[in-house]
Amino acid sequence: MAIRPWRPAGSRVEFPAMPRTAADKRAPSRLPAVRAELRRLADPRQAKNLQWFFKTGPGEYGEGDVFLGLRVPDLRRMSREHRDLSLAAVRSLLGSRFHEERMLALFILVLRYGRGDEAERQAVFRLYLASLRRVNNWDLVDCSAPHIVGQHLLGRDRRLLYRLARSRSLWERRVAVLATFWFVREGQFTDSLRIAGLLLADGEDLIHKATGWMLREVGKRDPQAAAGFLRRHCQTMSRTMLRYAIEKLPEAERRRYMLGLG
Repeated sequence: MAIRPWRPAGSRVEFPAMPRTAADKRAPSRLPAVRAELRRLADPRQAKNLQWFFKTGPGEYGEGDVFLGLRVPDLRRMSREHRDLSLAAVRSLLGSRFHEERMLALFILVLRYGRGDEAERQAVFRLYLASLRRVNNWDLVDCSAPHIVGQHLLGRDRRLLYRLARSRSLWERRVAVLATFWFVREGQFTDSLRIAGLLLADGEDLIHKATGWMLREVGKRDPQAAAGFLRRHCQTMSRTMLRYAIEKLPEAERRRYMLGLG
């Protein structure tokens, strides 16, 4: 599946780079031990399977991504063990060509954000945005965007999400969608529905799936809000988005939406 820009006039959203401090310059010395542990846990056969699963071939959405072949539970364990890794070291992991190094960095950032004070949370949020081009596969987005971007914006201005939703970058658009998952969990549905409306004509299947997923999550908590959106758009939204949105509905109701009857 080739990555197609959603709107030719758009562009990747730009963010300021993270400043480096004196502490940052000293911090990355723990990286060799972390990377050595990752190499010890690597499985070449699993890496080959992951290369296929995450569509890393020419023209596919994960083109060029490289895997070591680690299991997610091992990465989560490592993130707990290395949660105090400096942000400079985490930034280095996020810059890695290896998928699992980037995922480990994101797991650490999620932990740091969840347990941090306001200064720590601001630093994590800024690093995440400055490194957003490295959050470049669907699992990397899904494990991090709600917990960092969504949580950070819960009580703040959310215009950033609408900039991301209009980006030419598939992954930035997915961040915009998945960030609203945090709002949905808090009983706030407006941004999920508005962003879903913006992405109805998106050209990427991974955006259709993410948007349908958020619509389904809205429907679990506010069936009327989701139903209103589906009635307005079921005839024009992609079949993939619609199927994801109505997956948990009774069969008769699903059939009506698939027929465009709402």
